[in-house]
Parts: sequence; structure tokens; C-alpha cells
Amino acid sequence: MQDAKKKFFITGANGQLGRDLIHELVARGLEPIASDLGENFSGPEACKYIQLDITSYEKVEEAIKLTAPDRVIHCAAWTAVDAAEDEANKNKVYAVNVTGTENIARACEKFNRVMTYISTDYIFDGTGDKPWEPEDESFAPLNFYGQTKLEGELAVKKFLKNFFIVRIAWVFGAGGNNFVKTMLKISQAHDTLRVVNDQIGTPTYTPDLSRLLVDINLSDKFGIYHATNEGGYISWYDFAKEIFSQAGIKINLIPVTTSEYGLSKAKRPFNSRLDKSKLKAAGFELLPTWQDALRRYLSNDSNKS
Repeated sequence: MQDAKKKFFITGANGQLGRDLIHELVARGLEPIASDLGENFSGPEACKYIQLDITSYEKVEEAIKLTAPDRVIHCAAWTAVDAAEDEANKNKVYAVNVTGTENIARACEKFNRVMTYISTDYIFDGTGDKPWEPEDESFAPLNFYGQTKLEGELAVKKFLKNFFIVRIAWVFGAGGNNFVKTMLKISQAHDTLRVVNDQIGTPTYTPDLSRLLVDINLSDKFGIYHATNEGGYISWYDFAKEIFSQAGIKINLIPVTTSEYGLSKAKRPFNSRLDKSKLKAAGFELLPTWQDALRRYLSNDSNKS
């Protein structure tokens, strides 16, 4: 990507990742164009904002034509995994995660734009203990959310030759619901918590991921990548232990299996390990450790409430 090309169109700009991505682009002197479904934008006032319903191809095409971005980073998604299982929501989930993604891919094809699609470990069946590699095609999503994210990937591959697909897992960041915030909130009312210890993965901190997304979009090293923080593979129980340790909160944590914890509406993968060696091989700077990311997250008091 040439230095003169510096305009980025961001979908889902009011979301947890979208907001951090906008701030990263502004900090690096690049030009973000924010878009989301809502009328108002919660990001930097100087950033151009377009209200956009990605489920309408005509509106997506018009937005891409009007703004003429060099790169499109598609962060918008339905991410409420359990709610996605409700029959009343499935049409909405599909419209956002599949139709919306297809619309963006089609518009990028028409105007010859490079697209980045944010995907997930949920496209795999979550079995075994071997880290999933970017080129693995053992697709067998366990829930409807995972199925729609997989179909989004397939749409990107169908319409585009030059694209980035970045699969992430266990996301946390400011301004959104996440495991860290949930643990801290629950601890205010309980002195004992049961946390699952047989689902294994690695957290992804949105400010760190935002830096990587900009890095890869300033290159032409197209393809599929896996991106989480470094620091090793852990269970949700391990993550909770570190959260309370760093926060200085004394609480009785009890490790339990998924079956002991109780079934949720959506099945969760046991194996969310993502192999990130392709990032290193391509010359990209890996994300810091999740322990360091958690420390930075907790250093902002607003994230603790």
C-alpha cells in the first residue's frame, strides 16, 4: 500500500473494536471514515461519520463510492452469542453477519477496494488441543453465531481476491461488555465464583488488535491471519484468577467443567487456541502478552465499573 493511500472506511465504529481502531488511525495520522447503524457517533469529533445500514447493498455501495476509501475494515457484527440462538433473532443475526458482510464484499469488488473481515475461533468445532492454523478448513461451528461468521468468511473469499481475514478470540476492551468487566461486577455481590476451566484460548485486547489491523492494512500481505495477545493459552478460570490478582480483589474461585457450570443457549468451543505463527512469518509485530494488556486495561478506573 502506497503512503499516499491512507483513507480507511470502518464499519461498526461505535463498537468495542471499532472505537479503538478509529483512535489508532487518528493517532497515526491516517484518515478514518466511521460508519455504524446509529444516528450518533461516540468517537473523535473530527472523524467523518456516516450512518449506514450494512444490510442494504444500495446503501453500502453508495457509501463506498462516496467516500472512496483505500481500505475497508469490517468490524460490524452481531456478537451476542446466546441471543443469536433465539429464533426471534436469527433473521437479524443472518442479515448483519452474512448479508451485511456480503454487501461490503460486493461493493469492495465493484470499486476495487481491499477489505478486512474480523472473524472468530467460533468457526471451528472447538475439539482437540492443537492450535487452529489460518489455513485449517475443519469448519464445524457449534452455534448459529459461528455459522454466520463462517458464511461471512465465505462471502469475502467469493467476491474478493485481495482481502484480509483476521480471526480473534476472547475479546476485551473499553466501552463494551467483556469477561473482565463481568468478573469485576459479579465480585461486588459475591465472595465465591464458579468459573469454567476446560475451555482454552487466549484473550485479545482491542487496542493491541487495532494496532495490528492498521499494520497489516499498510501492507499488501493479503490472506487469513489469527490474532490474539501473546502470553500463552489459558482457561477462563486462569483468566479470572489473574483479573482478581491484578485488581487486588480477594475472592474464592472454584474451577468447574463446562458441564458442571451448566449449559448456555449456545455451545462454546473447548479449544479456542489460535496459531499466530503466520503473523510472525509475515513480519508483523505480535501483540503484547494478555497479562500486560490486562494491566493496561485495569489501569483505567472507568473500565472497572
